[in-house]
Amino acid sequence: MSGVSAEGRSEELTRIGSSLSQLAEDLSVPRNIRRGAQTAREQLDKPRAALDVRIASAVNLLDDLANDPNLPMHGRTAIWSIMSRLESLK
Repeated sequence: MSGVSAEGRSEELTRIGSSLSQLAEDLSVPRNIRRGAQTAREQLDKPRAALDVRIASAVNLLDDLANDPNLPMHGRTAIWSIMSRLESLK
């Protein structure tokens, strides 16, 4: 999303946060994945950290979650999609 305004990035972060919240509330994924999705959202919402640091922290956490063998395929696909969207904000 290079060349995107700060407002555009903010809107995309809001949409990504919503996707993470949906994953955190999805009872068909294991509890540790739901907690991890909530933690990733909290990482993105930290106001004092630089955006690239927040994104890197969230992507790192989500990458660990995506490798969980107990994660259902739809959850893994959702995580990969969120990670891709985050990477595009860098």
